[in-house]
Amino acid sequence: MYEIKTQAFFSAAHHLLNYEGECENQHGHNWMVEAFVRGESLNKSNILIDYKVLKRELNNVLETLDHKDLNELPAFKGESPSSEMISAYIYSKLKEKIVQLNKITVWETQTSCCSYFEAD
Repeated sequence: MYEIKTQAFFSAAHHLLNYEGECENQHGHNWMVEAFVRGESLNKSNILIDYKVLKRELNNVLETLDHKDLNELPAFKGESPSSEMISAYIYSKLKEKIVQLNKITVWETQTSCCSYFEAD
């Protein structure tokens, strides 16, 4: 089994709904996103997937979030755009293009992250 990972970044603001504490106020993060692809077989170049393709498709998804107020986006309307919801959103959008996608990890700080993946 092989697994590759790439990272990308976006900046966005949000606030958490139904939350008591500082994060209920509007604030922003410089988010780091890791996309993991897993598979058993390599192509004729002996690669699982071209990093250029994975990075391009990930960045296409992140463009929909970059420099936005996440609470205002249709995907999160009426929802709390937590790291959990953001990772699931990115996963579902990227999975449409990268079928071998295994996991998305979203870091909102250097020490706090959330991963989303489908159960086996």
